[in-house]
Amino acid sequence: MSYFSRAAIIAPKQFNRWLIVPAALAIHLSIGQVYGFSVFKKPMMEHFGVGEVAVGWIFSLAIGMLGISSALFGSWVERVGPRVSMTVSGVLWVAGFLIAAAGIATGHLGLVYFGYGFVGGIGLGIGYISPVSTLMKWFPDRPGLATGLAIMGFGGGALIASPASNRLMEAFGGGVEIADRAVGLQPTFLTLAAVYLVVIAMGAFCIRLPHPDWAPSGAPRVGKKPSKVAIVGANVSAANAIRTPQFWCLWVILFCNITAGIGILENAAPMVQDYFPSLSAAAAAGFVGLLSLSNMGGRFIWSSASDVIGRKNIYMVYLGAGLIFYFLLASAGHTSLALFVVSALILLTFYGGGFATIPAYLRDLFGVYQVGAIHGRLLTAWSAAGVVGPLIINMVVERQASRGHEGPQLYQLSLYIMCVLLAVGLVANVLVRPVDRKWFEDPATVQAKVDADRVSAVGTQTASPARSEGAAHAVAAAILAAVIVALLVYGLWETAVKASQMFAG
Repeated sequence: MSYFSRAAIIAPKQFNRWLIVPAALAIHLSIGQVYGFSVFKKPMMEHFGVGEVAVGWIFSLAIGMLGISSALFGSWVERVGPRVSMTVSGVLWVAGFLIAAAGIATGHLGLVYFGYGFVGGIGLGIGYISPVSTLMKWFPDRPGLATGLAIMGFGGGALIASPASNRLMEAFGGGVEIADRAVGLQPTFLTLAAVYLVVIAMGAFCIRLPHPDWAPSGAPRVGKKPSKVAIVGANVSAANAIRTPQFWCLWVILFCNITAGIGILENAAPMVQDYFPSLSAAAAAGFVGLLSLSNMGGRFIWSSASDVIGRKNIYMVYLGAGLIFYFLLASAGHTSLALFVVSALILLTFYGGGFATIPAYLRDLFGVYQVGAIHGRLLTAWSAAGVVGPLIINMVVERQASRGHEGPQLYQLSLYIMCVLLAVGLVANVLVRPVDRKWFEDPATVQAKVDADRVSAVGTQTASPARSEGAAHAVAAAILAAVIVALLVYGLWETAVKASQMFAG
C-alpha cells in the first residue's frame, strides 16, 4: 500500500479526532506567512533598487495564484486526499522560497516573482483548502469550530513569521538597519524554507480521513439554532454548485467582506500615523501586530459562534455591524485613538471570521461531498478582492493627496466606499436560500464513494496488524502540537511587546 494512497490515511473507527488539528494548523501556519510578506518590502527595495510598487506586486501575484490554483485544483484535492495535496503544497511553497532566494542571490527580481509569487502562490491555493475540508469531515457536529481551527492558523502565520523574519534578517545581516536586513534576505529565505519543509512534512504524516463508519461520540451537536439554509443530506458536486445562485451570493459576500478588511490591513501603519501624527513607527507596528491578533482570533471565535447562531446570522453581524464600525471609523475615528483602534480591531475580527465561516456556510448549503472543491472555486473572490481592495484605497489616497488633503481626509472617502460594499454584501446574504434539490448529486454516486473508502479501510486494517504506525502518529501529533504552541506563544509575546510601545507612544 502506498504511503500517499487514500487507504493509507483512513483512520480506525476508534480515533481521537483532536489529533488531526495540529496537522491542519501545521500547513496553515506555514503558508500564512504570506500575510507577513510586508516585512521583506523595504529590504527588497534596498537590495534590488526598485520602488514599493515593484515589490508589492509579488504579494498580489501570490494571492492571485492562490485563488486561481484553489479553483483549478479543488476537485483534484478532493480526489487524491489531504496527504498528497498537503505534500504537493509544501513542495511548491518551499520551492517558491528557494527560487526566490536564488533571485535574491543573483539580483534577478523576476525570479522572486516566479518563485514566491507564482510557484509559491500555487502552493498557497492547494494548501489552503486541503485541511479545511478534512477538518469539516472530522467535526460534522461543529463545522464552524472546525473551519475556525484550520483557518485561524492562516491568520496566525504572519503573527509568527513577521517578527521571526525580522529577527533572522537582523541576525544574518549583522544589524537592524534596512541595508543590514537586505544583506540577510537570502539566508532568511533559506531558513524559512527549511523550517516550513519540516513542519508541513510532519503535518502531512499526521493527517487522516475519518473511517466511513466513524461518528463523533455523543449526540449530534449542531447548535442551539440550526441554520435556516442547511438541508440535511445535501450533496452537491462542485460542477453543479457554481450553477446555483447561492454560490454567487456567497461569492459576492466573501468579496465584499474581504475587500473591506484589506482596506485596513493593507494600509494599517500609514493610516494610523496619518490619523494620529504623534505616533511613532514602533507604535504603528504595535497597531499592525494587534490587527494580526484580531484577524487570527476572529477566525476562531466568530466561526465557532456560528455553530450556535447559524451561518447566515453571523454574516449579518460581519456585514451589518461592520458597516456601522466602518462608518464610525470614517466619520469619527480621528477624534480618539481609542475609538480608532477599537473599531479597527473589531473590523479585523469580522474580516478573519468571514474567511473562517465561509467553508461551513458552503457545507450547510452544498454538503460535504465536494465542499473542498467548491471552497476552492469560491476563493477566486479572495483573488479579486486582493486586487480591488488595495486599488481602491491607494487610488483614493493618491487622488486626495493631489488635491492637497492630508491626515484622515486621505482615507475617509475610501472608508465610505467600503460601507457601500458591505451594504451590497448584506443584501446578498439576505438573498441566500436553501439549494434546490434538483442540484443534488445522485445518492448512489455518493454512496459508491463511501463504500470505496470502507473497502480501503477494511483492507488496510487487515493488511496492517501491527499498531506501531498508530503509536508513531500519536507521538508525531504530540510533537507537532508542542511546536505549534511554542511558535504561537512566541508570536503573541512579540505582538504584546510591540503593542506596549504603541500605548507608551
